[in-house]
Amino acid sequence: MAVGFTLFLLSGMLMCGLLLHKVTQHGGSKKPNFIVILADDIGWGDLDANQPDEKRNNTPHLNLMAEQGQRLTDFHSPASTCSPSRAAILTGRYGLRNGVTHNFAVSSLAGLPLSEVTLPQLLQKEGYYTAMIGKWHLGHNGPYAPTNRGFDYYLGIPYSNDMGCTDIPGYNLPQCPPCESPEPHVTRLKRSARGGCYSKVGLPLIENSSIVQQPLDLWTLTEQYKSAATRIIRSARERGQPYLLYLALAHMHVPLAPPLHSDEGRVYAASLQEMDRLVGAVKSASDHTDRDNTLIWFTGDNGPWEQKCQYAGSVGPFMGKWQTSRGGGSAKRTTWEGGHRVPTVAYWPGRIPANTSSSALLSGMDVFPTLLSLAGVTPPSDRRYDGIDATDVLLHGEQTGHEFLFHPNSGAAGEFGDLQTVRSGKHKAFYITGAAEACGGATGREQLHDPPLIFDLEVDGSEETPLDTETLEYQAVAQRMARRREELLWDIANDKSVSAADYSTDASAAPCCDPEHTVCRCDPEHTACHCDPEHTVCHTLS
Repeated sequence: MAVGFTLFLLSGMLMCGLLLHKVTQHGGSKKPNFIVILADDIGWGDLDANQPDEKRNNTPHLNLMAEQGQRLTDFHSPASTCSPSRAAILTGRYGLRNGVTHNFAVSSLAGLPLSEVTLPQLLQKEGYYTAMIGKWHLGHNGPYAPTNRGFDYYLGIPYSNDMGCTDIPGYNLPQCPPCESPEPHVTRLKRSARGGCYSKVGLPLIENSSIVQQPLDLWTLTEQYKSAATRIIRSARERGQPYLLYLALAHMHVPLAPPLHSDEGRVYAASLQEMDRLVGAVKSASDHTDRDNTLIWFTGDNGPWEQKCQYAGSVGPFMGKWQTSRGGGSAKRTTWEGGHRVPTVAYWPGRIPANTSSSALLSGMDVFPTLLSLAGVTPPSDRRYDGIDATDVLLHGEQTGHEFLFHPNSGAAGEFGDLQTVRSGKHKAFYITGAAEACGGATGREQLHDPPLIFDLEVDGSEETPLDTETLEYQAVAQRMARRREELLWDIANDKSVSAADYSTDASAAPCCDPEHTVCRCDPEHTACHCDPEHTVCHTLS
């Protein structure tokens, strides 16, 4: 009897195993692949599909992706500058929790606090192959480098592409000079007097933990990124391994390096078209390998850098007129809509309904919990998160997102620290205004607002005329916003999982393949300097 029962159990287990194998073969229980594409300094209005009346043709591949997937029209970067936005995307937490509230420097000793748990770390533990291509900007030394924060592979620039010189500079305003001539020189980390241009440190290209080119060639970077991305997608498919590819583009951050022979009057448009072709190549590679099992999520890290004038993107209708009428910019480095409302498209054939849009209030912080949910991964329970799981928005047409969303800005001063602005439904309350430099040099004066300025974005997306403080609508909204703001600040103040970033710097921390040569130049006879740890020409970052 016992032997018969044992055989029955073994037979049942074998049958279950065979069934599971068949289900896996047909994709029923396969872990999904994720491609997160993060554009740099891109405007909401840069996506053609967001402004169809403009009748442009700058983003045909993204337009097609939106037509075959979903456009998220009220999606926001977690901050209006680079490092804080990227930290929040990878941790699902506001900067006041993860510790990253402003940008890291070329000479930063540290980065995203090691106490923070990242999206790739969690997926890596669940068997995902994790790769990153592009701009990291969360610390480049030792344990802070990408390959020590959950990525199996990394190729890219450790920070923004204007934080170092190149031999053939791209388009910028003011135009930066090329790197100094390749003669032995030890002085480094100085900027020229021309608009903060770096002239003493070559912009490095890093693969895993080694510098492979310094200064890199901006004009071939897009092709290098495209080649690496498509290779990663195909090789992961050949291994049968689910993957996360985080592609943090150099576009549309200055210096712009569009295809050669571009019309100088159309530099931005040509760069935008180049970015779009790169996205199209990634989508094509994905479609040809594991189309029905791959989510592609395209978004931006913040709005356009307005002071760059003709080399900055379009905010569309989100012009921040209250601020611009008083001087100063209203895009990147501000909490006006143009600074953080970013073009966003999600594409997953057979899962995300085609040709749909959602006005759900969402944030880049939601990438973290959403991808973990889709992968069946539970985040650590020892910390608090600010992102929400947007699975129902993406897959089931749900239109509800955040009830409240806070917009921080690096470098904010005053009583409310980094939480300058609160959004709830159609209303947005400003406790601090002030502006980054606009095209032409004007800078608005920073002001605290008590009571806050409140705008109705449903009728005033350009944020021109705040509600009258005497109205019942204003008073009800102001009370609700103030209560929620106080609750969040209290919650953060009592959160034992809050991290603190180390922003200390030292000249020796700058990535340098050969400190004996000007701008840390690698072998100038070769396009890439594949470093050998036994030689001084190599600088290992791990």
